[in-house]
Amino acid sequence: MAASVDIESAFRKLAASSFRRKFHLEGRDLAYLQTWGMAHVLKQGRDLIDKRLAPAEPRNDGRQTPWRGHPIFVAQHATATCCRGCLQKTHGIEKGHAFNEDERAYVMLVLERWLQTQLETR
Repeated sequence: MAASVDIESAFRKLAASSFRRKFHLEGRDLAYLQTWGMAHVLKQGRDLIDKRLAPAEPRNDGRQTPWRGHPIFVAQHATATCCRGCLQKTHGIEKGHAFNEDERAYVMLVLERWLQTQLETR
């Protein structure tokens, strides 16, 4: 079950949300991305997504993503990939099933795109 919203539509929705627009990488989270690089952060991000978001019923769903502490966490809130409810509402990835590889890849693409824009605006 792939995302029913294409990435361009999702980013238009995110841009229209005053809540999602308030997120920016700064401080330690920005420094971490700049120091370790995109590939390293995305590798860690994949592990975080696999553990915290990809299961059919993630532990503490809706509260499993910290607000800070890793660039991926900030990116998840900025892109509505922080919990299964936000994923369903913004990206069309339904709750109640474990991610397939296409859904994992889609979430990682969304996160990478947002992180890249954060690097480009610094």
